[in-house]
Amino acid sequence: MSEVRSFLERHLQSIFESDSQTYHETTDEKLTLYEWYVTPHRIEGIPFHDFMMTEAGRDDTAGLALDPHPESSTSKDKVRVRFDLVNYCEQVFGESAVCSYTLLISKGTASGVEVLSYNESRVLVKIEGSWKVVHVHKSPSWNAPFQPPVG
Repeated sequence: MSEVRSFLERHLQSIFESDSQTYHETTDEKLTLYEWYVTPHRIEGIPFHDFMMTEAGRDDTAGLALDPHPESSTSKDKVRVRFDLVNYCEQVFGESAVCSYTLLISKGTASGVEVLSYNESRVLVKIEGSWKVVHVHKSPSWNAPFQPPVG
């Protein structure tokens, strides 16, 4: 496994585990994101995710910080989750890298295993010798309508 892939998996695992310390170590403070299932607008900075991760880490919440459909889980289901990076592509350009993949989130629930997916790109830059995530873009992994809904 490449250095970039190992870093990326550590970064993602920190989000799933609501590990704010590792998340801060692996994320640039000027982070920008597009998360289609959260808002149709660009999100800037770490504080947004700090709140999401803190809330997702509570024992009385069902959602995960990377789950676009938290309403389908219970708080007991949070410990029964794994992620996989499908069709992983890594492009390294000196001190920067672009990682693109389909993120699969598998959840064990009382009604069986549920697998969610979406497409994701993460841009990494080596800052002072350490990789940092500087930008994230997520999109649905199914055919979305070309035009937005009317109404």
